[in-house]
Amino acid sequence: MKRKRLINISKAIGKYLFRVLTLLLATSVVAFVLASLSPIDPVQQYVMGAGAVSMEQREAISEYWGLNAPPTERYLNWLSAILRGDMGVSILYRQPVAYIIADRFINTFALMMTSWILSGIIGFTLGCIMGIWRGKWVDSIIKRVCLVLCSVPTFWLGLVFLLIFSVWLGWFPIGFSSPIGIADSDVSIWQRLYHLALPALTLSFISFANVAMHTRQKLVDVLESDYVLFARARGEDTWTIMKRHGFRNTLLPAITLQFASFAELFGGSVLAENVFSYPGLGSAVSAAGLNSDVPLLLGITLFSALFVFSGNFIANIIYGVVDPRIGEERPHGQAIGD
Repeated sequence: MKRKRLINISKAIGKYLFRVLTLLLATSVVAFVLASLSPIDPVQQYVMGAGAVSMEQREAISEYWGLNAPPTERYLNWLSAILRGDMGVSILYRQPVAYIIADRFINTFALMMTSWILSGIIGFTLGCIMGIWRGKWVDSIIKRVCLVLCSVPTFWLGLVFLLIFSVWLGWFPIGFSSPIGIADSDVSIWQRLYHLALPALTLSFISFANVAMHTRQKLVDVLESDYVLFARARGEDTWTIMKRHGFRNTLLPAITLQFASFAELFGGSVLAENVFSYPGLGSAVSAAGLNSDVPLLLGITLFSALFVFSGNFIANIIYGVVDPRIGEERPHGQAIGD
């Protein structure tokens, strides 16, 4: 039995590795084609501010960066360098792409994880409140707030929070990840958290609505089930029913949505980092796109695709831990609860 389980796990890991390789390959092709079709001239962006540049100098720059080669040859050269572990050099920052990603990802990861935890806690809590008091005024108000937040753009909410909490109230700084004029080594952890709070709050407000609405619906289904009605008939109160049935049956869908929201959080972080001038991968990929920095743009695109895929992979592993019946082979037509 253990040997069969190990074989199934090995097959699952092999499938995921094949999927991630095909995903990265397809993502790199699409990103390279879109970057190649960009109307922005990377040489012009590179020499901007350098004064008059002759045609010979422009051609020398194009040859140095390999921009004068056909698109297919440039892609194959870049792909072969990636396979050797070389992500290239950023045209905009004049630094290795791997170094820029490693340096910027620390800030982006802190922003995403903080907002991810906040959105999970807020969403699950509000979803349980709506489910318990379904049909009441509390449920109606929270539901409308969630529906509004589902349609609000990240950059608009960020600008509103910036105007209210930073400009009018002065509770949070205008932007950046640390105070201006202080060396990075002298910035305390509390100062970093202080600058992180408002961008993370913005991202969490965009993300928790889906978790809350799905948790509410799942909890309503649980509370209207036959076994909960039988528990009420035995005299169990609402809190006991929630502990024995509600939280357990709504936890797995909440975990599913949380790990599935990695892509949404990463996309939202791009806008939030630009609104709050937060130095992360989002601001770097925006600068790379506006300046046609193809090596940096492709590097961040591949890294973000791998990051999102890893989140989904972790979610599938957690499924098996929370409910071992998921993924087991069952006769055709047999449900999990049979």
